[in-house]
Amino acid sequence: MMNGGGAHEHMEEAESKQDGSGEADGGEESNEQEVIVIQDTGFTVKIQAPGTEPFDLQVSPQEMVQEIHQVMMDREDTCHRTCFSLQLDGNVLDNFAELKSIEGLQEGSLLKVVEEPYTVREARIHVRHIRDLLKSLDPSDAYNGVDCNSLSFLSIFTDGDLGDSGKRKKKGNELEQIDCTPPEHILPGSKERPLVPLQPQNKDWKPMQCLKVLTMSGWNPPPGNRKMHGDLMYLYIVTVEERHVSVTASTRGFYLNQSTTYTFNPKPANPSFLSHSLVELLSQISPAFKKNFTALQKKRVQRHPFERIATPFQVYSWTAPQVDHAMDCVRAEDAYTSRLGYEEHIPGQTRDWNEELQTTRELARKNLPERLLRERAIFKVHSDFAAAATRGAMAVIDGNVMAINPGEETRMQMFIWNNIFFSLGFDVRDHYRELGGDAAAHAAPTNDLNGVRAYGAVDVEGLYTLGTVVVDYRGYRVTAQSIIPGILEREQEQSVIYGSIDFGKTVVSHSKYLELLEKTSRPLKVQRHGVLNEKNETVELCSSVECKGIIGNDGRHYILDLLRTFPPDLNFLPVEGEELPPESQRQGFPRQHRHRLACLRQELIEAFVEHRYLLFMKMAALQLMQQKANKDTNKTSSSDAPNGECKSLLEGKEAEESIPELAQAKELAESLVAEDGSVTGDPRGCKHKGDIGCCVAPPGVRFPEDSAEDVQKQKQLLKDAAAFLVSCQIPSLVKDCLDHSALPMDGATLTEALHQRGINVRYLGTVLEFVDKTPAKAQLEHFYRIGISELITRCAKHIFKTYLQGVELSALSAAVSHFLNCFLSSFPDAVAHLPPDELVSRRKNRKRRNRVPGGGDNTAWASLTPSELWKNIASEAQSYYHFTIQCESVDQAVEKYGLQKITLLREISIKTGIQILIKEYNYDSRHKPTFTEEDILNIFPVVKHVNPKASDAFHFFQSGQAKVQQGFLKEGCELINEALNLFNNVYGAMHVEICACLRLLARLNYIMGDHPEALSNQQKAVLMSERVLGIEHPNTIQEYMHLALYCFANGQLSTALKLLYRARYLMLLVCGEDHPEMALLDSNIGLVLHGVMEYDLSLRFLENALAINTKYHGPRSLKVALSHHLVARVYESKAEFRSALQHEKEGYTIYKNQVGEAHEKTKESSEYLKYLTQQAVALQRTMNEIYKNGSNASIMPLKFTAPSMASVLEQLNIINGIIFIPLSQKDLENLKAEVQRRQQLQESGKIEEALSTVPYTPNTASAQPSLPTALLAQDHTLPLLQDTRA
Repeated sequence: MMNGGGAHEHMEEAESKQDGSGEADGGEESNEQEVIVIQDTGFTVKIQAPGTEPFDLQVSPQEMVQEIHQVMMDREDTCHRTCFSLQLDGNVLDNFAELKSIEGLQEGSLLKVVEEPYTVREARIHVRHIRDLLKSLDPSDAYNGVDCNSLSFLSIFTDGDLGDSGKRKKKGNELEQIDCTPPEHILPGSKERPLVPLQPQNKDWKPMQCLKVLTMSGWNPPPGNRKMHGDLMYLYIVTVEERHVSVTASTRGFYLNQSTTYTFNPKPANPSFLSHSLVELLSQISPAFKKNFTALQKKRVQRHPFERIATPFQVYSWTAPQVDHAMDCVRAEDAYTSRLGYEEHIPGQTRDWNEELQTTRELARKNLPERLLRERAIFKVHSDFAAAATRGAMAVIDGNVMAINPGEETRMQMFIWNNIFFSLGFDVRDHYRELGGDAAAHAAPTNDLNGVRAYGAVDVEGLYTLGTVVVDYRGYRVTAQSIIPGILEREQEQSVIYGSIDFGKTVVSHSKYLELLEKTSRPLKVQRHGVLNEKNETVELCSSVECKGIIGNDGRHYILDLLRTFPPDLNFLPVEGEELPPESQRQGFPRQHRHRLACLRQELIEAFVEHRYLLFMKMAALQLMQQKANKDTNKTSSSDAPNGECKSLLEGKEAEESIPELAQAKELAESLVAEDGSVTGDPRGCKHKGDIGCCVAPPGVRFPEDSAEDVQKQKQLLKDAAAFLVSCQIPSLVKDCLDHSALPMDGATLTEALHQRGINVRYLGTVLEFVDKTPAKAQLEHFYRIGISELITRCAKHIFKTYLQGVELSALSAAVSHFLNCFLSSFPDAVAHLPPDELVSRRKNRKRRNRVPGGGDNTAWASLTPSELWKNIASEAQSYYHFTIQCESVDQAVEKYGLQKITLLREISIKTGIQILIKEYNYDSRHKPTFTEEDILNIFPVVKHVNPKASDAFHFFQSGQAKVQQGFLKEGCELINEALNLFNNVYGAMHVEICACLRLLARLNYIMGDHPEALSNQQKAVLMSERVLGIEHPNTIQEYMHLALYCFANGQLSTALKLLYRARYLMLLVCGEDHPEMALLDSNIGLVLHGVMEYDLSLRFLENALAINTKYHGPRSLKVALSHHLVARVYESKAEFRSALQHEKEGYTIYKNQVGEAHEKTKESSEYLKYLTQQAVALQRTMNEIYKNGSNASIMPLKFTAPSMASVLEQLNIINGIIFIPLSQKDLENLKAEVQRRQQLQESGKIEEALSTVPYTPNTASAQPSLPTALLAQDHTLPLLQDTRA
């Protein structure tokens, strides 16, 4: 299965790593078998609930009984039950049993729902569930960023669900009923960028009121004598009809009692309406409740499940409308209890996070079902831990947690809450004094998190890392970690048995740790090495020196302080007496950085090693050729590497030794050299010593004499890696942007593009300078603009961080709005409104200094002015990014770099966690500031955590992609469906990776002609992207475009237009009109408008697309030719043949020059030109006829044709990179045979062959034919219409 796809050798490597037994190939085969085991056939059971008809439920043997409970609590007719058991023939089923383990449960069994007596916990769960049902359509949880709720607006544009309703509504003639005119601000060339349409009003959200108040009564908890009557708690309820009632929750259910607000009388009222469910009780006493609750549940069940499932990690919205604050018993209770009591369904109340995180890692992973179970457990615990850590970090900064060292000053305090340890990102014990003080202390947690991520991904059995989450909130950085058992009771000195606690003065090692870390040495490229301890003895380490090993009381081997897992970045670490390679020096490196913890990224190390490895292969081959040439003279030859920067020597003898390895070289990648290190100067040397940077950084680390030469080699490698970043990776990023294989749209996608290539964001200034010097700068304008706006907002974020630390809580909204005014408003003298003290007595409490961490002078923030802030931004850009911004105000920046204020507002809000009121802001008024303190609604945490991966699912996904790229669509589709199942198994229903999977599936469905299925999968992808990434994330915009295409193919034209208009609005907000992606979007809109005969509108969009394509792809590009053709077609429909001819001629010229006369594209174009000329002549004749003979002329009827939907769809497919090539069955067979033949050729590893296909990426098998039945390009590229390759 895998071998079919030239697909990553890495996969097999990973496979065997997971099995822990290297039988990769065998493992693969069994893999397919296992998958089949997982999908045991489901069966149907009947369920009988009191008071309802029995219904059928499809279940699978793997499910737990608990999952049936969940279904019951979600179904419209049984959703109000929470406290019941399921019984089979009178036996109660265990909640946590798998269905297959239950005796006698089979197809057609009848399960009875039996009401159980309540306990306090069950009663609380019941009330909570009822409250959730009442709030199920209310978006306030999504706005407030709680309980993993998030926004989604797709259903507003599709009027509900696409699948069926789309077809039902449009039986008549569709064309008449479409109003195609977009709002003014969406039209090309419009300058206004409104904010309000970002969150269109959803009519379902006007909640139907079922109750006025539902809260806990003040009479709680029941006194002893009532407890003994079975009272569990009391509720106070006000119905819509203004009836005030007091309700007792008892073991038997809920009933009315006779208490009032001021008198306690727990006796049952008459009638008491005793009911097992609160809903049944309320339905009897309030007709409005009965009616509205039923309607509400109907609506709730109709929503797409993806609109209501919780996301795995909280997503925060940077805008929100003004929401009324209503009474809510559960929210109030949550705020005052730490909510640990009953919500976590585990005995023992608070969770032992460390134990959970480590036990899930220890689960078995021999075969696929076990691995799935393990990965699912790891993922679940991680997302729970991230949520708990975020709550804790906010509580710490808001001052709700007592410090464990309350006597020390606030910056030095540490906290424990809910079994999580919290520390602040300040340099408290002069720990980082040598490394850059607070700046280093701020960078260390994220470096440490990257280390945890890396060791977690290698996943060595027996080696444990701490759960780590880094939270930035209100200007403070908080690190949350799980607690090693026993570490709080003993001194650090005695517990560290590996590594160093004083930066290398004293160093200890431990054989077990060396054995465990040795296993990480290859994947992380860390070499085992010796350093000297205080007694000048050599100590062996296999990690950086600060990495500490501690054995917990649970006997597990933990490693912590992984902040130097990756080697130092010498471009930002000037060292006395060390010269960097010329590539770096030319760019002005080394440069001074804020701190000395600057590390290279893991992606860079991988790329560098791969690059070295290719060089090595080339040289080995060269050597071989030479050896064949002069067998007799076994000379030692050395040759300079072609790269000019990486030189590597190979001696004849050694080359001969390593030849047997060359065959396996592909699998063994960087460690292909005999393990005894017979060839040292080579790829193995690419493992860095954890401490090499330490000969530069901490003054304490010393190396033994005998390894001096080795240390020199390592230093050279580090310098080469730093030079490689500057001379290879940055140019390759810019090249990818030029040929549009990388298309960043906003700050986040830009950062991602940098990171994928191993470039740290601190190189942003260097990247921008490189773009500035590129000859093709005009075609990189979008990239430059996004880069500048990212640079400015990041500088503003750095300043904002320290600015916020001096603000006391009562002035927070005033301070934030003042900062935003200084940053974005044209109002020259933004004056801060010191909050008019709502509570005046200020004099008295001067003595008690507020104890918030770092609380400094509390009104200093008010003196910030716009000009001062922009001066600071410019100097920050200079000192941090070494980039010169010449602007002294926001307006100059906007003017000079073509930025949009709304985009800057979005970027700074997302980066700092600000949430603002959604309304139209006037940024350009010179008379009053843009923001007032009422506009700042909230401030959210910005959270970084580990994302555990579903490895098996990911391998299936990759093989599926590889299959598809070779044209095996059916097999590809099956693999990707399989991946989807496995992803769902591990992540639950919502996850970024599932989103990618659905998008690809939809594309495959579409290509294979299954349009409805494509529509349904793509709808899920859009909903998921909105919920998991955000409603205006660039990815979501892409998903909207794909969905529009499939809607059009399904004949839902008006929906397709609405979706495209939405995508265009979002794109204008995120990056403005001047972006290559906008050309694609506008071509789509123009084509759909052409299809519905809105010619003038269509031209506006198509001509804009033409202009953008010409700018970014160059006037001679095939994309431009296609744009000309699309414009010509609309002019033809308008019967303006002259303009049509003009455009088509342009297109024809491009085709002729680029692909030659004989190419089908050129021929098509020339045919169309002929046709247009005939039409033009005919029209002219007719006109002449009319002039000559007046009204009684005999006029030939002219053919004015509206374009057929099929032709429009064909053009849509072409511009979206989906190309169908009609092939007969026989062609197909031949093609497959050919592909297989070539693959076999490749696998019979001839060295020359190996050289031609050395880069081992999944799809560079250069031999494969590029005409599968349908081409699936990357979402951005047109496979057959690219300038060069066409």
